[in-house]
Amino acid sequence: MLQAGIVGLPNVGKSTLFNALTKTHKAESANYPFCTIDPNVGVVTVPDERLAVLQGIVRTDVVIPAAIEFVDIAGLVAGASKGEGLGNQFLSNIREVDAIVHVVRCFDDDNILHSMGGVDPIRDIETINTELILADIASLEKRIDKLKKKARGNDQEAQSQLSIAEKLMPHLNETKPAITAELSDDERAVMKSFFLLSAKPILYAANVAEGDLANASANPYVQKVETYAREHHGAACVHVSARLESELVDLAPEEVREFLAGYGVKDSGVDTLIRGVYQLLGLATYFTAGEKEVRAWTITLGMKAPQAAGVIHTDFEKGFIKAEVVSYEHLREFGGMTAAREAGKARLEGKDYVFQDGDVALFRFAT
Repeated sequence: MLQAGIVGLPNVGKSTLFNALTKTHKAESANYPFCTIDPNVGVVTVPDERLAVLQGIVRTDVVIPAAIEFVDIAGLVAGASKGEGLGNQFLSNIREVDAIVHVVRCFDDDNILHSMGGVDPIRDIETINTELILADIASLEKRIDKLKKKARGNDQEAQSQLSIAEKLMPHLNETKPAITAELSDDERAVMKSFFLLSAKPILYAANVAEGDLANASANPYVQKVETYAREHHGAACVHVSARLESELVDLAPEEVREFLAGYGVKDSGVDTLIRGVYQLLGLATYFTAGEKEVRAWTITLGMKAPQAAGVIHTDFEKGFIKAEVVSYEHLREFGGMTAAREAGKARLEGKDYVFQDGDVALFRFAT
């Protein structure tokens, strides 16, 4: 299962957000730096309104949503790349995740300490980005030294990697993250083997006060984060009130909707964030729907039919014959698979079919 790491400076709301995401009180949330030391890991279900519709069509009591993992990582401080604070541990933890959710404090509150003395979202963002880039520079320097030795022995793979590493180094030295480097698709594939921290996809989470949530884009702090994310990282920014969302953990869905409505909000910021991370990781969902259960299956975008079948069981991939596929929209429109077939909306697809988000499938395979 793919993982997204929640990062940020101490006391910006990471653990509070983690508890809201996982609907638990698993992570300690306190008004002092480094209340998180060992990373907390939680499985988070992906909100998807299509599941309830499919459940109504096939009339089953069992619904299994898609899921991803979130990791609450210790707060970072300036100098982390040199071992300051919990730097070494932080960098090790972030190296293991597939994507980053960077939580940025966008509210003033004298009762909540700020590790750098006051709220300044751009300074906070650049503190963390700089530490990630410095760690990447140190890592890449070591790699270049090793690659040069291999390249001198006429190792073509080493020569290819060396060329890309040397192309990346000046980009990093300009304090630009590796993910924004101008590289071809083939070069990016090679860069993945470098395991650079600043090459990971990132989503910014602007943590706002409860009263700002209904019109978060008017918050000057949020505006700065949105602009920075777009111009410096090519990244998206979502708005969330970690404190407010953490208060919803123990409420029923209808109570959550009523609670949010009181703040002028229709959708949970946490739900928006989860969907944003799902998209950031390049994931899509297809469904199986029958009397036993409705289930969402997670695939990577571009995955072909046999591999999509293999997500259910490796035997499905090995013995794949055909997939009967109907889009969610058509299944909803016609009210069931039988009617969709009669309308000519169900298709038999072979091994080269690329699964689409929202496909509802029934696989035929040889045992």
